[in-house]
Amino acid sequence: MYQRDLDIEKYFIGYLLHPYISTYTGRGCPAQCTFCLWPQTIGGHKYRVRSAQNVADEMAYMKDRFPNVKEFFFDDDTFTANLPRAREIAKKLGKLGITWSCNSRANLNYDTIRFFRDHGLRLFLVGYESGSDDILRNIKKGVTTEEMRRFTKACNQAGVTIHGTFILGLPVETIEESIRFAQELDVFSIQVSLAAPYPGTELYEMAKLNKTDIVHEDGFQQSSLEYPDLSTEEIFASVEQFYRRYYLRPKPILRIVRTMLKDRDVFSRRCREGYEFFSSMARRRSDLESAKTSP
Repeated sequence: MYQRDLDIEKYFIGYLLHPYISTYTGRGCPAQCTFCLWPQTIGGHKYRVRSAQNVADEMAYMKDRFPNVKEFFFDDDTFTANLPRAREIAKKLGKLGITWSCNSRANLNYDTIRFFRDHGLRLFLVGYESGSDDILRNIKKGVTTEEMRRFTKACNQAGVTIHGTFILGLPVETIEESIRFAQELDVFSIQVSLAAPYPGTELYEMAKLNKTDIVHEDGFQQSSLEYPDLSTEEIFASVEQFYRRYYLRPKPILRIVRTMLKDRDVFSRRCREGYEFFSSMARRRSDLESAKTSP
């Protein structure tokens, strides 16, 4: 049935090896982040999990059914929230010879990271969110910028790749601080989003004072929060600024070029992704101009 209904060659994520398969080993997240939709409205804060053996059995089955898979991604909100269990799963995955990646908070030490790496881990997807400790406290992130620096350095030393995510529009936004922090960390790739105050989240209570829609009619996410010294338009425009100032530097460009030269398929994907990125940024600029001129 899997082979009949799931053509894994059709699915791409820029930071994962292709082809990949994404799966869940548990639901819920113990973190208290005020902006996060899933634990506050759907999954809850209790991390409910499958056994390590159950996960290993599924991975063995999937490896057999899809021998061309290059990477398995565990999409649990925070796969590393239960470290003893994560270690047990890693041991079993290492015996299977599987390359895997997962979501993680930026609070693991070098020994733990190296252990995962030795048992098949390739990449962490990490929510840094902001470069401001004040913002991190406001959103109840539970991790400081110094902890994030140590975690990132440990990943570099252990040879683990990081795809980092940042959010603009969180209270009280300091865009420049976040951009400089991201440049300092210099992880392999990043994603920049706008704060989305969905009903049911703590962040929503602040957004109720604003009149901006979360999503515009053209599908682009809008900035729904504003501050005395920072308008919604400025927050929206800062996404492109963030991407450009991060990626249009020598080190990220060289990283991308190296991956393109190593693999013909990656070369084609990166060219397509680059075209889609610049096209998307152009549409965002057009959307912003329209918003400025509309009554």
